[in-house]
Amino acid sequence: MNLLIRSQKNNNSVTSHRADARLLRAVAKLAFGLTLIASLPLAPRASADSFFSTFFSTGDPDGKIGTLSRPASAGLVETETADDFILTQSMVINSATFTGLLPTGASLSFINNVEIEIYHVFPVDSDTVRTITVPTRVNSPADDEIDSATRDSSNNSLSFTPTLVKPVFSVLNSVVDGIHPSPNQFTDGEGPVTGEEVSITVTFDPPIALPADHYFFRPEVGLSSGNFLWLSAPKPIVAPGTPFATDLQSWIRNDNLAPDWLRIGTDITGTGPFNASFSLSGETIEQRIEELVPCSGPASGGTWKNHGQYVSTIAHVSQMFVNQGLISGQQKGQIVSAVARSSCGKKSKNQSKKHH
Repeated sequence: MNLLIRSQKNNNSVTSHRADARLLRAVAKLAFGLTLIASLPLAPRASADSFFSTFFSTGDPDGKIGTLSRPASAGLVETETADDFILTQSMVINSATFTGLLPTGASLSFINNVEIEIYHVFPVDSDTVRTITVPTRVNSPADDEIDSATRDSSNNSLSFTPTLVKPVFSVLNSVVDGIHPSPNQFTDGEGPVTGEEVSITVTFDPPIALPADHYFFRPEVGLSSGNFLWLSAPKPIVAPGTPFATDLQSWIRNDNLAPDWLRIGTDITGTGPFNASFSLSGETIEQRIEELVPCSGPASGGTWKNHGQYVSTIAHVSQMFVNQGLISGQQKGQIVSAVARSSCGKKSKNQSKKHH
């Protein structure tokens, strides 16, 4: 139950939760310019946090296709595969997991870099008047990524843990080099591929905060040898995945095609359309506020001087998220009104008498 609902139900203390020191470092990294958060030192998070949970998933691989998604390297062009997700409310994304194919005989140690980017859906962040070289831009990822939502293991804003799922896994088709502008975009794919199924979990430092909207998720994996192919997932999404009505298909581009994108199923293979296998974990903005401002006392230690200090701090942190466009002013008012009715920071009668 979130802070707002819990406080509306009763006036008891809002349950305190361990806060995240890493989010404070994020303020400087992302240039939020929010001095309030920088002044709130947070205790290190324990290994488990009740707020973090998987809130979106496309499901497990279906064996239909694997598509290249790699950074540029010597003699190799950058190639990006992206698939969409939707946020019905503002979220702080702490981690993600995606599943792909390594070459047969590869070791997990072959993975030397992972980068995650988030894109809006076209036409946001896009040049809408330029000449295109693809059949359509409707429902494609934007031309440019969201800078504040980019994380890369090369600059330590992302850490990754790969896990071997199946030593032998096959897909019916693949797209690696067959990415061409119109009118030669249709290649029927490049045929079946067998390799090692691997799941890669990435943790973001700092976490990625996004308002409610429709987005594309794009992972890239660099290998010391061979290519990483992102595996497709069922479309439409089925349980235990997270179906949503406006689910789009996966898209792909390389440096030779960019900033345009091609639909993997509709434009290149003539089959599909496809999703890609991934999931996202995190917490709501209200949960993040509870972390930053625990009912039990300032995250730096001690107790609240009084109830007013607690409510005032909640108001300032809520305003921070209003400034970032993550919640509305009305939502801030609801949060502050709810915590004003809580008992956080209030002294018991015995404490008050003793102090007097």
